[in-house]
Amino acid sequence: MRFDALKYEYRSKRNVIYGTRGMVCTSQPQAAQAGLDIIKAGGNAVDAAIATAACMTVMEPTSNGLGSDAFALVWMKDQLYGLNASGRAPVSLSAEKLRALGYTEMPRRGWIPVMVPGAPSAWAELSKRFGRLPLETVLEKAADYAEHGYPVSPNTAYLWKVSYDLFSDVKDQPEFKPWFDCFGSLGHAPEPGEIWKNPEMAETIRLIGKTGAEAYYRGEIAEKIDAFSRATGGYLRKEDLAAYHPDWVTPITVNYHGYDVWEIPPNGAGLTALMALNIMDGYHFTNRNDAEMVHVQLEAMKLAYMDAKQYITDADHMRMSVQALLSKKYADKRRELITDRAELPRFGDPEGSGTIYLCTADGEGNMVSYIQSNFNGFGSGIVVPGTGISLQNRGFGFSLDEEAENCLRPGKKTYHTIIPGFLSKDGQAIGPFGVMGGFMQPQGHVQVVMNTVDFHMNPQDALNAPRWQWMEGKTIAVEKEFPTHIVEELIRKGHKIQIPAMNTSFGRGQIIWRNEDGVLCGATEPRADGTVAVW
Repeated sequence: MRFDALKYEYRSKRNVIYGTRGMVCTSQPQAAQAGLDIIKAGGNAVDAAIATAACMTVMEPTSNGLGSDAFALVWMKDQLYGLNASGRAPVSLSAEKLRALGYTEMPRRGWIPVMVPGAPSAWAELSKRFGRLPLETVLEKAADYAEHGYPVSPNTAYLWKVSYDLFSDVKDQPEFKPWFDCFGSLGHAPEPGEIWKNPEMAETIRLIGKTGAEAYYRGEIAEKIDAFSRATGGYLRKEDLAAYHPDWVTPITVNYHGYDVWEIPPNGAGLTALMALNIMDGYHFTNRNDAEMVHVQLEAMKLAYMDAKQYITDADHMRMSVQALLSKKYADKRRELITDRAELPRFGDPEGSGTIYLCTADGEGNMVSYIQSNFNGFGSGIVVPGTGISLQNRGFGFSLDEEAENCLRPGKKTYHTIIPGFLSKDGQAIGPFGVMGGFMQPQGHVQVVMNTVDFHMNPQDALNAPRWQWMEGKTIAVEKEFPTHIVEELIRKGHKIQIPAMNTSFGRGQIIWRNEDGVLCGATEPRADGTVAVW
């Protein structure tokens, strides 16, 4: 059966973009163009993804950086591969130690939530296994932008100012001072269109390329990270970096209304989206503007999230299997809990019954779904002096409760919100998709998949459509463009509705679909500064 979403008449504010020889979609136009240039220079979709990801650390440091984590789904020669490049907790850090220091929960900033960064290892591993060009060549455009500068985009400038104001309260503390030396070097957050550059960041990127990231994990960069951590009360050590390697994993999937939806397995939250889709697979949806349909989506999402909160953590520490959580029998049981009223969800028992996203494609049929994140804005606020490395704060997701599945342990990976997605049908790739944005991500994945599969929207319309987001309890946030009659009916069903003034918390996505003729169709998020670069 052909996939015909590329043929639907568009109704978008932005038109869908077509191509055949290469395509890159992300939230910074110059980063997307850098990825496309790599394809034109003889690289493939993997080379393009690495080049784009590296540029994004420079051009959107408000969301990711050289101290980020990353995940990737790679379609190469008719097979899907998964890469988990999320970091582990330092071996000197434990829940017991933090409780002894008086902590009752993980802090959001500073050294404590810093895990081993995984993104540079992802670039090196992807390049080594699937890349066509030397990593040094692929990373050069990012280094050039860092060295010579670029004009900051409007959304990034806004988020930069938010972080600048936030960190101003701690700028006199020695562990946070390098953030201002690096990202506050202008004396203020960059204005839209203002040039920002950091030659130290350029030097780090080039060293990663030249050494295949060895300098980062087992060389001079690791030494700098270790020295600053020791000097300012951190827990991360060069031994933690030296022991780290990314993991190739088998992607997980459910079949939703005839289409296979793919995600990275835990510790990632892609399982959350799959559990929700598994529940909704028992319904037949035809009208996107039907309040009952939205109600079912919300209730299924809540049920999936409660199971995710209870069970998802480092795969080596999970007591509940992915197979049990994704079984059709368990989905049937969860579906029975959905009524015509908004409910307060609970987790079930299956055995008893700031982030950037990009996608790339080349003319040979290879495609990459890639996500990279510092978690909250600039992450921990820790910048390693002389390197331009802003370290993520992914450890904030850990619990300090010894009984919790996701309790902090030495060397453990935490529950991760960042998730790349992929869609296929009958063993044939359709393409990569993703929606970044913290705990919005599985909710964005579900809505994009439904818009595509159930409501036959082209990629741009699937991204443009107004979104909902479950917040907590019975509280739902909807974008101000959401149909009024649906909002009114949801209130009658017991949902508590919030309508934020700005659409900044509803995620930012990208999509590339490919049909049987090899035509690529790309879309970029209207809530960001993105673009589709195409050849």
